[in-house]
Amino acid sequence: MNDFSKFLDTIPAFAGKGVLIAAGIAWAVSATLGLFTVMQTKELTEMRTALQAEDTLKPIVPVITMTAVPDTEISRIAEEFKKIYPNLTISLNGGIISIKSRQTADFAQFREAVGHIINGGKGWKVSVESFCVGRECKESGLGASLKIQKLNIDKPTI
Repeated sequence: MNDFSKFLDTIPAFAGKGVLIAAGIAWAVSATLGLFTVMQTKELTEMRTALQAEDTLKPIVPVITMTAVPDTEISRIAEEFKKIYPNLTISLNGGIISIKSRQTADFAQFREAVGHIINGGKGWKVSVESFCVGRECKESGLGASLKIQKLNIDKPTI
């Protein structure tokens, strides 16, 4: 320890004051850069933590797709409806089921048939392609064309 103390005491005599000033400046710059690095690292860590917390708050949104209902399923229902609602004309054309009647007196059956289709299948989404009642129907007194699709909800891709 005494040797080190003697060494430090004799440095100004051997090195000179200019070299000591340069070494002091180098040490000060190194300390400043070290402090700056520590501060930036701290700030970066806080920002990363905030981003991770924000990502956890984002909801996972499922993927919704629409697919055509198989014609066999729709044709089975169309055949059932012909038996249940004999006064209505029921036809199937590529995923669209048409319900028609020449008389407006059949409105109660027509309304029930439309409601029956809308509530007909699991996961079905029924959209109205055309709908007319009374004078606005050119071909018949009652008419509805309903497009039937199946709603699929899948897990999101992450």
